[in-house]
Amino acid sequence: MDKTVLIVEDEGRMRHLISDYLKREGLKILEAENGIQALEIFKREKIDLIILDIMMPLMDGYEVCTNIRAHSDVLIIMLTAKSEEDDKLLGYGLGADDYQTKPFSPKVLTAKVKALLKRSELGESKSDNGITRIDTLEINELSHNVSLDGDRIDLSPKEYDLLLYLAKNHGIVLSRDKLLTNVWGYDFDGDLRTVDTHVKRVRQKLGNKADIITTVRGSGYKLEAEFEK
Repeated sequence: MDKTVLIVEDEGRMRHLISDYLKREGLKILEAENGIQALEIFKREKIDLIILDIMMPLMDGYEVCTNIRAHSDVLIIMLTAKSEEDDKLLGYGLGADDYQTKPFSPKVLTAKVKALLKRSELGESKSDNGITRIDTLEINELSHNVSLDGDRIDLSPKEYDLLLYLAKNHGIVLSRDKLLTNVWGYDFDGDLRTVDTHVKRVRQKLGNKADIITTVRGSGYKLEAEFEK
């Protein structure tokens, strides 16, 4: 698996243990012992997934996640000794893709890393001449035509923008704030209910494939489609 994983963990023994397990899977590993160092590495390296500890000196994992999510949709697994539901929801709300509570088995964490990377690789939207395809969903960015199972779907301009943004971030949880900012723009005066309303309308037009847009409780939405075998 030709992918690069950044491990951000202030405890050296834990960091090296995770690194050893992931290297056995053929992954390239980079390490950071604090949040500031992690951001510096992220700026200069191509990273496919980040394993991010929350409780760190200098800059905690929540702040690191917020900084990264402002510029990138890279996969993030958050590590923490906390097990409360609210802490997990906060992590997901900031854009984390998965969550691992300490103590944990390195084998389980490795399995999560492999699964996320595989899903991301399979879910990358295929683009040819301005056409984005995910399974039987096809979005033509030149004509703004959208079809599903070969049938044309009529969307409003904003519904189209929303579906396209979800498709280009296939398999990634997108918060309502992130959707509002990237689809409607920073200067939009509406509230988060606007996102929910438009998602509902898009789902209605997707008919029996409405469930490809899933709701992640307390976090937002993501587009997931099963690829044909």
